[in-house]
Amino acid sequence: MAISRTIMAFDFGTKNIGSAIGQEITQTASPLRALKADDGVPNWYDIKKQITEWKPDLLIVGLPTDLNGKNLRNITQKAKKFAKHIQSRYCLSVELHDERFSTSEARSSLFDIGGYKALSKDSIDCRSAVIILESWLKSQKKMKNMPIF
Repeated sequence: MAISRTIMAFDFGTKNIGSAIGQEITQTASPLRALKADDGVPNWYDIKKQITEWKPDLLIVGLPTDLNGKNLRNITQKAKKFAKHIQSRYCLSVELHDERFSTSEARSSLFDIGGYKALSKDSIDCRSAVIILESWLKSQKKMKNMPIF
């Protein structure tokens, strides 16, 4: 039987936090909106509004790392703190997922669609959240297809 959880993802940033929503059954995600943040602290009311509207079963937070997958001191810690806060505030499971290259991939795909006009900060942040979520979905699908010995 196929799983059909609704999943919300966040592309954490200190000034903006992109968000996206997706479904395990379709393996796709759609952008929501970028949320303003003050040094990584969001307006929690805006997040609550999205969670109340979409009723996700799981939250994914993009984990910023360097090219080798190692933690970046300040931003990685703030993303982890955001994930812990969102988990405790809304009593939802939260998973961290590698977000390497999501912003550059988001810029590239948005440029291909609409040129420079499509490259607003909000669009990039939300497209990055879509990429993070779809990457997480693909990783879960691969794990399910791995043989068990």
